[in-house]
Amino acid sequence: MEEKTTTLVLGGTGKTGRRVAERLTALGLPVRIGSRSGTPPFDWNDQSTWAPALEGVGAVYVTYYPDLVSPAAAASIRAFSELAVSSGARRLVLLSGRGEEEAQVSERALQESGADWTILRASWFCQNFNEYYLLEPVLSGVVAFPAGNVAEPFVDADDIADVAVAALTEDGHAGQVYELTGPRLLTFADAAEEIAKASGRPVQYIPVSPEEYAQALTEHGVPAEEATMLAELFTKVLDGRNAHLEDGIQRALGRQPRDFADYARDAAATGVWNG
Repeated sequence: MEEKTTTLVLGGTGKTGRRVAERLTALGLPVRIGSRSGTPPFDWNDQSTWAPALEGVGAVYVTYYPDLVSPAAAASIRAFSELAVSSGARRLVLLSGRGEEEAQVSERALQESGADWTILRASWFCQNFNEYYLLEPVLSGVVAFPAGNVAEPFVDADDIADVAVAALTEDGHAGQVYELTGPRLLTFADAAEEIAKASGRPVQYIPVSPEEYAQALTEHGVPAEEATMLAELFTKVLDGRNAHLEDGIQRALGRQPRDFADYARDAAATGVWNG
């Protein structure tokens, strides 16, 4: 019987990584969580942690913190990908973003490593509204964000995880770039309205400038450099360049993506927005 090789899930406690790890475990496959608190620990800023984390690993779900637009990302992705392949991890699945030219530099670095690669270019996560940084604004009733009135095809993190697991465990996904979107376009005002409807609480969206948003982040403890980078990234990718649907989920899974209304209903049912 062929031995099941371990899958390393970088960012395995994050929004998509946690879901990928849960799915792989449910399939009875060995999983190693790649994080600074993992065993062994993994830290993008400490290359000495990479080889121990890759020992006995046959596939890797690659997520980079804080984002692939970070100046250090491409060099780190290149070095890690080459080490992964030389260590025996042939299958690499990279979580990337739509419309991010800087991220595509990291994509190419991974593609040039000799791996059997798959690229997942994801839209804005639905779960940003109930996990992590937009939860508090939703609970306050006011989502202030630098997105103007641009429409976005919000994608469910569960769909991203399903595609990632398919690419990590099935044949036929190597060499594919999947653009992952939801089934319809919504503005942030539309999203706030959907959340209000599902949760039964007032939620409104207020557009702000990138500078105002960066200042708000720093006031909540985000380092100034990271806050500026995130505000600029959000403003850039929400300039209308991604205001169209793609069929990556259909191509990868043979089914339609989940709708934002379904996400909002399920999130509301957990009580996360009850305050």
